[in-house]
Amino acid sequence: MLQKQEELSVKVDAVENSSAAIIDKEKEINNVAEKIDKLAKSIFDEREKAITVLVSKLENSLENLGMENTRFNFSIKHTKQYFQNGKDELQLFISANKGANFGELKKIASGGEMSRIMLSVKAILSEYLKLPTIIFDEIDTGVSGDVSTKMADIMEQMSANMQVITITHLPQIAAKGKQHYKVYKEDIENNIVTRLKELTESERIEEIAEMLGGKEISKTAIEHAKQLLN
Repeated sequence: MLQKQEELSVKVDAVENSSAAIIDKEKEINNVAEKIDKLAKSIFDEREKAITVLVSKLENSLENLGMENTRFNFSIKHTKQYFQNGKDELQLFISANKGANFGELKKIASGGEMSRIMLSVKAILSEYLKLPTIIFDEIDTGVSGDVSTKMADIMEQMSANMQVITITHLPQIAAKGKQHYKVYKEDIENNIVTRLKELTESERIEEIAEMLGGKEISKTAIEHAKQLLN
């Protein structure tokens, strides 16, 4: 009974003195909020500075990828809401053609344009983030020809500072890799099994030739594949 009396006394004391406890907690919350608000404001200021640099780098990169008339406009708004990475709401607007009005990126950009924009963003970020590995899963969707070659050049430049893994169907990009793995499927006893195989130099030539001309590999495709690899 004495033990129960002590437990109840603690609970009663907590209730009777709850106002003081609440005031202490409110002070603690306000102190933390003040520190977080200062940090969020510094993040906002740094973002405003970075936007100018990012826009310039993006437009220069996309000019090399056949989007020379592309212009970007970032809208950044400091809010009262807390997010994981600050208190800002950020919107990206794009004008993809000369004289065109700005619109939201997700509504304006085509598949091929989005691929080039994403690659440019990743390439720029890789200059500031020391990532050990970056994986591109068909980031070349919607592009071909000279643009795909230039995208491959960007990935090759990125590989000087990190490991770049690229899943692609384009021979121009596959040829830039230092190693080439083929992903394929086999039907084994009515079960579909996915295989991964590192290709030899001769197998790379055949695979890239097939990517160029289909299953029926011609001498021209073989020669073209060798040129790409060299």
